[in-house]
Amino acid sequence: MQGLDFKKGEVIATIQASPGRRILGIGSLWILSLMVIYVGIVRPPAVGWQVFLFVLGGGSIWIAEKMRRATALTLELTPEELRDSSGALVARTEDILSIDRGMFAFKPSNGFLLRLQASNGRAWRPGLWWRLGNRVGVGGMTPGHQAKFMAEILSAMIAERSSD
Repeated sequence: MQGLDFKKGEVIATIQASPGRRILGIGSLWILSLMVIYVGIVRPPAVGWQVFLFVLGGGSIWIAEKMRRATALTLELTPEELRDSSGALVARTEDILSIDRGMFAFKPSNGFLLRLQASNGRAWRPGLWWRLGNRVGVGGMTPGHQAKFMAEILSAMIAERSSD
């Protein structure tokens, strides 16, 4: 593949969470949290366990809200960076060493794993992407065809960069 010619700042590919997966994932967390809190109120076990159930239920609500906000965003790939629609930098394209899309890769569902040159700190947008050390996982509640297209473009960019 020769001459990937993209304009600076041009959005090449996007990934967004599918509505059905958003409803299923966030709804499941809400149901879990309400059931756990309900058990803590209606059939109160020992006080320590009751506190545990309330903390577990509250934590599930917190994660569901974090997931709702994260999956409302869109991932955007430009020639310079991979970012989300809030402007948060996921990774610079020049820092990407490799992409792993294999079946046994430690990656999100319907997604891919990026290996970076250096660590950019930790970040987590549940259902969309995460970054831990020099690894970035993209996917989760995203459609597979969007993630596959973005991974193919990134692979072509890495191949072109390594051929120079």
